[in-house]
Amino acid sequence: MAKGLGKGINAFFPGMEEEIDEAAIQEIPINECRPNPYQPRKTFHADAIEELKESILQYGIIQPLIVRKSIKGYEIVVGERRFRAAKEAGLETVPVVVKELSDEKMMELALLENLQREDLTPIEEAHAYANLMNELHITQEVLSQRLGKSRSHIANIVRLLSLPDQVIAYINNGELSMGHGRALLGLKDKSKLLPFVNKIRQEKLNVRQVEQLIVQLNSKAPKKKQKSKKDIFLQERETILRDRLGTAVTIQRGKRKGKIEIEFYTDDDLERIIETLET
Repeated sequence: MAKGLGKGINAFFPGMEEEIDEAAIQEIPINECRPNPYQPRKTFHADAIEELKESILQYGIIQPLIVRKSIKGYEIVVGERRFRAAKEAGLETVPVVVKELSDEKMMELALLENLQREDLTPIEEAHAYANLMNELHITQEVLSQRLGKSRSHIANIVRLLSLPDQVIAYINNGELSMGHGRALLGLKDKSKLLPFVNKIRQEKLNVRQVEQLIVQLNSKAPKKKQKSKKDIFLQERETILRDRLGTAVTIQRGKRKGKIEIEFYTDDDLERIIETLET
């Protein structure tokens, strides 16, 4: 039988490991378990499930699942991958620890479990952040404090959801990276976005190449024009500001003066940017 719930679980519930002993672990029919309705991860890789299944067949389930009682059986809070592998292994029962949890805590735990293991795609992570903020009515700042993630990271991830569905799908399946997505957000003429994405995929352009081409497209410069050192300098400063502020930033230099454009989407987003500039 399992002896604990793993190193990461104390991040969810401080002191939980100390509270749980053998008496707290019970066996329940596997067909009474249902996935967490707030599970942010939508894709479970077959190879990983198969590998875990073989481990379960040999050693059993080392760590019990955390579940909560529902009207129809139990909802899995932590351990859906173990649950899926156990089903593949043909187990009739699984070890669990039953906890009384709110929907809010269910959402947080499902997200935290996956973030700790880095199992989420950028899009799954973005949806999880957006859902938490919407359901809990909290800001990016509050969410960053609760999850231990920087506010700029959360802002950059969530902004990916403003891309067209097709581009989101490419990021979700790994054809495009998060870096590609962030660069594409800076393209001013959105009518050029999907054709440009096709070019990225066909020519397998890296993020740096995409950023350079977007600078050219935004300034309507000829594609074959050799970039000057000054353009590269400004581009690097745009990247620094974009990472710092978590939004699209454009720097333009004129003959006598320059201009910095910072994009925002909502009043809260504007307030966040102002607070970041003040720190």
